[in-house]
Amino acid sequence: MAFQPIKTKKIYEEIMEQIKSLLTRGDLHPGDRLPAERDLAESLGVSRASVREALTALSTMGILDIRPGEGTFVKQTSGAETFAPLSLLLALERNPEADLMEVRRILETECAALAASRASREELKKIESSLEVMKKSSSIQEAVEADVRFHFSIAEATHNSVLLRIMNTIGDLMHHNSRQTRENIYADPIQGPLVLVEHEAILKAIKGRNPAAARQSMLEHIKNIEARLNSASLP
Repeated sequence: MAFQPIKTKKIYEEIMEQIKSLLTRGDLHPGDRLPAERDLAESLGVSRASVREALTALSTMGILDIRPGEGTFVKQTSGAETFAPLSLLLALERNPEADLMEVRRILETECAALAASRASREELKKIESSLEVMKKSSSIQEAVEADVRFHFSIAEATHNSVLLRIMNTIGDLMHHNSRQTRENIYADPIQGPLVLVEHEAILKAIKGRNPAAARQSMLEHIKNIEARLNSASLP
């Protein structure tokens, strides 16, 4: 058994820990609004990019709610603690990416189908807004963050709180395990545009209130993601 040297946490992870600690101590409560991104960056002595990455990750986990034009709020309910054992279990797996992709195929296809049936007008706008940011983003990082929000918004539109919490946990693990690979995919002149086309097909099916088409479009997207990740991992 060989242990590896302890690595220093990344800045955004330290920010996440601070926010979680504030929640644990009761200094932050459900419904509370966090300081503006710029103010947080100044208070913590870090870049706005690091703050943005931390907030996006906590949003993906279901702890925070990022509302464009309004601010960032603590969610009324959070499944982060409930599913912490799942996060730990997956972290101990030798090849969690393959298992996570299989779970995504099962869950996200049904999320898309349910969203096609249940999404409100506001939720459809939120999904579409994420796609627009992906298309017009000025940086690869921004595109990846919008991608995460796109899938999270679809999960929200299912109106199933348990499913949403499970998706938060799995989405967070996927986001951090394969972030660099996803950034490379968006930077690719061929693969990047294809990813956008796939998301457009998913949105079209959901807006068209076609559960079967939404399910199929999401399935094709997940399969393509898996193929891209496998290709990127080859020597």
